[in-house]
Amino acid sequence: MDLERIFADLDGVRWAELEHAYGDAEDVPDMLRGLVGDDGQASEALDELWGSVIHQGTVYGATAETVPFLARLAAAGVRSGDLLVLLGGIAESTDEYGLSRPGLCRAAVVAALPLILPLCGADDPEVRRAAVWTAGRTKDASVLSVLRPRRADERDPGVRAELLAALAHVDPVGTADAATEALAADAPAELRVVAVMACLDAGLPWSPVHRDTMLALLPADPVVSGRFDQFRSEPLRHVVNELLLRDTPADRASAHELIEAALRLTEPGARGEALGAAEHACLLSRGAPARLAPVLLSLLADPSFTHTASLMPILDKLGGHATPAAPALAALAAAGGELADRALEILARLSPEQAAPLLARDLGDRSRTLAAVAGFPGWRPPAPLPYAPELLNAIRIQLTAVAAADDIKSSGPGRLTELLAGWGPRASAALPELTALFHRSPSRFARALAAVCPPESRDATAELLREAAGSGPVADRYAAAEALRGLTGETGPLLSALQDFLGGELRPEIPETAGSLGAEGTALVPHLRAALTPSGGRTVHEMNTDTGIALALWRLTGDPAESLTVLRGVLAEAADGMWMRGPVHNACRAAAELGVLARPLAPVLESLLTDPEHAPTAVLALHAAGGAPAHAADLLLTSAELHADPFTALEALGALGPETLSAQETARLTALGERDLRVVASGPESEIIPGDERFQDAARKLLAG
Repeated sequence: MDLERIFADLDGVRWAELEHAYGDAEDVPDMLRGLVGDDGQASEALDELWGSVIHQGTVYGATAETVPFLARLAAAGVRSGDLLVLLGGIAESTDEYGLSRPGLCRAAVVAALPLILPLCGADDPEVRRAAVWTAGRTKDASVLSVLRPRRADERDPGVRAELLAALAHVDPVGTADAATEALAADAPAELRVVAVMACLDAGLPWSPVHRDTMLALLPADPVVSGRFDQFRSEPLRHVVNELLLRDTPADRASAHELIEAALRLTEPGARGEALGAAEHACLLSRGAPARLAPVLLSLLADPSFTHTASLMPILDKLGGHATPAAPALAALAAAGGELADRALEILARLSPEQAAPLLARDLGDRSRTLAAVAGFPGWRPPAPLPYAPELLNAIRIQLTAVAAADDIKSSGPGRLTELLAGWGPRASAALPELTALFHRSPSRFARALAAVCPPESRDATAELLREAAGSGPVADRYAAAEALRGLTGETGPLLSALQDFLGGELRPEIPETAGSLGAEGTALVPHLRAALTPSGGRTVHEMNTDTGIALALWRLTGDPAESLTVLRGVLAEAADGMWMRGPVHNACRAAAELGVLARPLAPVLESLLTDPEHAPTAVLALHAAGGAPAHAADLLLTSAELHADPFTALEALGALGPETLSAQETARLTALGERDLRVVASGPESEIIPGDERFQDAARKLLAG
């Protein structure tokens, strides 16, 4: 092996000026040289390369520069299969960061094809498979002249399947005949399952032959377990996905019929894959829950179905269509065990009245259910559990045990008190238990204590909060003072706590609270100014906090100049940063609150309009400032259509006014509200369907208005 030739020019690359996932790429040469070390060194180097130059599918400026060296090593027989797969991952990535031009990394792999394509004829079938896969991932037409002839000579079923998949990836229409031929019943299973997917890639109409082939191959996941294409590792789910994305009535019906037929198979593995496909269909298609609910609910009464736990995730995605399952869920919840928790969690959303008394039983052992019922602020809303005396009594017993424990840092007590706070004074019987816990941790229990306080206990509770707000750790003082303000309207203790809080590490809500104090908060202005972080290299938290401070300064002083300077700096620093969507949105919303006073920010706000993720909040700010662009509605609709920021897009369309929409724009908005494909398609799975339903409702209201 001629290492000098392989690593020629390695040290000539200006690695320090390039970046990968963890910063500058000075360490890449050592990683590449590590590949020719012993097995331990080579494995470690390979893991480091996967983690840095193609981190979770993202490619970077340094990635393209590694390609020639990886290809030379693979051609020389150095971990050829592993390095080819790495090269294929680089070629297929569209998630690019810090590249000098789009597609640079894929172009680098295309340039290395003279080294890669000969490996399609390697003796080792695993190397052949990896080389074929990588060639296909380039989507470069030049590979067809090598891959097509190989189909006639290849005998290994796995390589044959990879050849068909690669050809379909590069030339889907031109591969349609080969894919149809590969559906034959006597073809290897690996080839047939790829053929079904290749027929979809080619745009062929879905037929009974495709349906029967797919059903005959179930369970199909094990058939493709050796393939490199992780996006198609669940064939039934993939087929359902592609049919639904065609977004035609016929294809939707075909997807639903395929799932229903698969659910009727008695083989456990096949049914498991069908349940996964059904769950995905509900997350993607607005019509899927209603269509699939009958066959899914019938499984609860099917004696051949013995994996009830596998049904729980999909029941939670059927919404009101799962209501007929409430009695069965209540029975499961009453029976106890891990499945009982999951059943009760779903029941709490379907039938809160039935769930409340069941939750009261063994409340201390219902940690998972509490997490679902009480929710997680910011991303999972609480289930609407009604006030129930038996549940209140159970919570009081649990809080008494918590107060007696040595450690109360778990999240359980907080979830319990969230329920109590939601019930307000109806939960006043728990005041003694909350008082005991408040003495131990004011910051965690102050809000609930004030929320449940009845009128007759107001003075005593206020005195308790007032005392805690006057001494102790600043976080405890702040929580007690804010609860006191909510209970009595007093601001003095809160003002004192804020002054101390502003001198340390800030939470994002602190500036907002300070700005809400009006004239009484002017004493905080010097502290707010001192808490600003110098621009350049700020974290997300620091930028969000600075935006909050900017708003607070304007609210307290009435002078926008200083606030505009801060917001301009945040927008400039965050606009081009990875993972900076939050700071940009917060700064835009702050600018919108300034209204016409934010006009000096127009140039930087207008620069955000080309990014669908930023456009909606930028339009909100520009509209408030009196200068929304003429094509604002088009930008907003595009953002929603791309699933970038659909809720803010609707909010901004509402601010512009539905009467400003053209007929074409109204039609696009109508499609977003009435089409089958969900608009909210990402985020925590538990929130996709409820979120999309809220979007659909808001879109309809906007159109009606």
